[in-house]
Amino acid sequence: MHNHLHIALLQPNLIWEDVPANLAHYDQLLDALPMQTDLVVLPEMFQSGFTMNPHLVAEPPNSTTTQWMQTWAKRLDAAICGSIVTIQNNNYYNRLLWVMPKGEVHFYDKHHLFRMGRENETYTRGNTPPLLVQYKGWNICGLVCYDLRFPVWSRNHFNPIPEANTQLPTYDLLLYVANWPQIRSHVWSTLLQARAIENLCFVAGCNRVGTDANNIYHSGDSAIIDFKGQTLVTQTDHAAVLQYTLSKTQLVQFRHDFPAWMDADKFELR
Repeated sequence: MHNHLHIALLQPNLIWEDVPANLAHYDQLLDALPMQTDLVVLPEMFQSGFTMNPHLVAEPPNSTTTQWMQTWAKRLDAAICGSIVTIQNNNYYNRLLWVMPKGEVHFYDKHHLFRMGRENETYTRGNTPPLLVQYKGWNICGLVCYDLRFPVWSRNHFNPIPEANTQLPTYDLLLYVANWPQIRSHVWSTLLQARAIENLCFVAGCNRVGTDANNIYHSGDSAIIDFKGQTLVTQTDHAAVLQYTLSKTQLVQFRHDFPAWMDADKFELR
């Protein structure tokens, strides 16, 4: 078991619908990471901002931004994740990409599209389960922004192993990448804590800062939350790189000492 996971959340002020400029800015941030990193998390639509003009920025699979992620994953020997605007089979997707250090790509298309921003009229809804990856001894689940409001979609499942007096959870770390506006920042922070408590896991939420082309202000509030719902690190109103080292030992011990998972209600998504 890899006990420690060194995580970095990049909280930038995105440049509206300008892919080359955003990637160049990330180049500077990644080149200056001050400590060892196992996982880099970028916001939702990190190459463009939360645009409803996908035809201006959409990329086919394995194109420019994916290749850029692969280059940095190899250089840092770290996984990198974040969502981008993708076009495939003439449909636009808000696609979360997870790139392994050796270049392997996993993805998840956002399932809950934000109708108040007309995302559901512009993008195609993903119908696959949440992203689940195994990485350095950690089970990690990745989701996108509005997914945060729907707890059933992210519910952690624990499968008891009686002979070993233990259990295997679906995941240990739950990630949300977002373009979540300041006007609902209290909801963002509250739901991140709730997801951590109810799922007995670490939660990391990566958001942007700044005012977008629709005059919507984002205060960031990116955060890493522990399994008790306590905020380990956060930043409001400033572009920042948040780094923290998660402990698997602490997580496993808490699940053993406070096994609320044993009383969870069973259900299946259909």
